[in-house]
Amino acid sequence: MNAPPGKPGKPRPPASSEKARRARRTFIRSAGLTAAVLGISLTGYLPIAGGRISRLRPPGALDEADFLASCIKCGQCVQVCPVSAIRLGDIGDGFGIGTPYIDARAQACDFSCDVAQCILACPTGALTYQKPSFLPVRAGAALPSPPALKAETQIPGSALNLKERVGLARLVRPEACLAVQGKGFSGQARGPAFKGKMRYIDVDRWKPIPVREHPYERTLCDLCVTECPIADAIAMEPFAGEDGAPRFRPAVREQCVGCGVCEMVCPAEPAAIAVEAHAMWKEA
Repeated sequence: MNAPPGKPGKPRPPASSEKARRARRTFIRSAGLTAAVLGISLTGYLPIAGGRISRLRPPGALDEADFLASCIKCGQCVQVCPVSAIRLGDIGDGFGIGTPYIDARAQACDFSCDVAQCILACPTGALTYQKPSFLPVRAGAALPSPPALKAETQIPGSALNLKERVGLARLVRPEACLAVQGKGFSGQARGPAFKGKMRYIDVDRWKPIPVREHPYERTLCDLCVTECPIADAIAMEPFAGEDGAPRFRPAVREQCVGCGVCEMVCPAEPAAIAVEAHAMWKEA
């Protein structure tokens, strides 16, 4: 715009001065972006350092420190999982970003593949049937015997070749458990919107179907027991209620591998039973 008559226009700054101002603005923006990235990274680091993030790893995972050191984040285990139970950690996982984990409540491992294909697909041994001799087995991690799949209990020698558990199921909210309350269950375990899948032997030996397509009718809720894919991993045990009436509650046994099916199918919200990642077996 031209200056009004009689009034000289504001002189333009020298080119060198304008370039200096642009350089300063660019530097400030870069410094701010760097600080933001560092802040986000620190946010991801602190949960790991403080132990506030505990992920349930796929079957056969090494102890957490060894797992994080061995996993190359290739995603092969994600690709072969028949129920898409395995996910990859995001920036909130800090050092664990890109590493595989299972959110059992959303989608548990039900061993639809029968052979833990994620272990077979792992190129580094981060997921393994048996640890190398130089890695010790922590107390309470070892399974008492190879876990037998209910789907193959009639086939001799069909046990999974797993030696250690990745977690342990616990009745974390007994007051919410329908069995403890003496109640049954009828309908879709997690409602019509739930997207989780599971293999039902009475429907299809190999093809997992949505849980919502398999409604239940139980006079006493025992879904965590009947749907567990591992034989003798969980059972209903009797006890006397506060009123003296006989009641039943799920009791986790030493054969539990930490697959998370019990947590996934539990109708209570939040789940009455849940898998604690890296939890070890302790004799009562």
